[in-house]
Amino acid sequence: MKPLPDPHIDQYEIQWPKPEGYRLLTPDEIYSKSDADLLALIKEDRRIEKKPIAYQCRALGDYFSMWANTPPDGGLIVLGMEDSGSVLHGCETVHESRNNELECTGDTFCPDARHESKKLKLVRKDGVADSILVFRVFYNKSKVVKTTAGKAFRRRGESKYEIPQKEVRELEHEKGEVDFEQETVDLKFPSDFNPQIISSFCENVRIALGLTQFHPPEEILCRRRLGVMTAVGFQPNVACALLFAKDPLLRFPGCKTRFLRFEGEHEQTGSTLNAVKDITIEGCVPMLITETAKVVEAQLRTFSKLGGDGKFYTDPEYPYGAWYEAIVNACVHRSYSMKNQNIFVKMFDDRLVIESPGGFPPFVSPENIYEYSHPRNPHLMSAMQFLEYVKAMNEGTRRMRDSMNRMRLPSPEFKENEVGFNTYVRVVLRNNVKQRRAWVVADVSNVVGEDLARQLIEDERMIVNRIAEHGRINVSEAQRLTQREWGSAKHLLQKMVNKGILSWHHRKDIERDSGAHYTLKKSIQKAVK
Repeated sequence: MKPLPDPHIDQYEIQWPKPEGYRLLTPDEIYSKSDADLLALIKEDRRIEKKPIAYQCRALGDYFSMWANTPPDGGLIVLGMEDSGSVLHGCETVHESRNNELECTGDTFCPDARHESKKLKLVRKDGVADSILVFRVFYNKSKVVKTTAGKAFRRRGESKYEIPQKEVRELEHEKGEVDFEQETVDLKFPSDFNPQIISSFCENVRIALGLTQFHPPEEILCRRRLGVMTAVGFQPNVACALLFAKDPLLRFPGCKTRFLRFEGEHEQTGSTLNAVKDITIEGCVPMLITETAKVVEAQLRTFSKLGGDGKFYTDPEYPYGAWYEAIVNACVHRSYSMKNQNIFVKMFDDRLVIESPGGFPPFVSPENIYEYSHPRNPHLMSAMQFLEYVKAMNEGTRRMRDSMNRMRLPSPEFKENEVGFNTYVRVVLRNNVKQRRAWVVADVSNVVGEDLARQLIEDERMIVNRIAEHGRINVSEAQRLTQREWGSAKHLLQKMVNKGILSWHHRKDIERDSGAHYTLKKSIQKAVK
């Protein structure tokens, strides 16, 4: 093959960038500028796939599907060249009919893949003239491209990945090939819908759009693409059901949030299960957000710290702007086509985790999430703006980051995870748990001493502080203080009795003593004094 131009020689036209720049070329740039020398330098990666000339055409069709489904640019298929760049058997070593068969591969086995092709002549190392065949396959933004066998593929790193059927359906929704939000639902309007939320929505639409004349709810819902008028009346769609249905679980069993609070920093199962709170919230999207926020807010703690002026100040565990926006984003941007999957909110001592079904929308990634927006459910999102749950694109994620940083907490973590055939977006908010524990230990140590204070978990420290302030505590008070279930709060108090921290005062002659309560052991109080 001919050598590349010397980059140190002054030339009027530079054909190629320096070698370290080849990885920056897009598939379009590679294809438009390519000759055999350039392709020999580029190894198989996220842009290019190389196959021998004898590769089966049907199997080659999988790669046409792969590039057509791989954002943002698709990729190249090079036939007749090894990944090392050498050419042992090119197009000139096979019969003309074989060349014709190869050139028709895309049309034959993956007809929806848009592509171009060209032959590049070269001279092999053995001095024999030969050629290679190059296909440029373009990414299809509006369609999931399948082979004639009904399979769809995409690129992951340097490998071909078959897209599971559930993900295919999800991609069809995301690309608008199948508009999931606009699919009709078999719910009756208005009897199956919440009149208060609809009334609030319609009134806000009238004000925002400056509608001076009265328009019935059905007309406004149609105007916001939340249903259509038919001969038998208003027909609601998926977006309308998610927003206003009295019981959306009839159509979407996973339209709910499950809140779990764990004791400690790790999730355990079985006999070591450490979930001290387990609450399931159901309802339409506005209610999900409102009720989930109430549960989370009830579980959040405030912690005292001594300021430079000698006064104690309280800080919340997480800023409102971070945890509330995380809940809103999970409810608005999740995949509702994954009908049986619900949102999880998990609270640990050191972090708050929100998991929502579905991966990142097309073109959105952890790297550009603060700057780029591509809503999965645009009609739902638009309606939530009128209900004043959503303000503007990207504003929510930026508000999460900024509110965390103002409290000197780490920025939110965004990650896409796969569990079996299901994909989740996970958002993690981390608190300053070491500093927070130091504040609590400092308060409790004034009551029980430093050595014992360091052995207590946070809920035990809160109970000690409460008793120090009020002299006693009962199970109901401990339940409200720690946000545990009644039985869990009782178990915690009894553990503190067994540890020799608390004394239990109750009448032994009755089964349930309404006056039963707990105080600090006298020995501990004397030791501290």
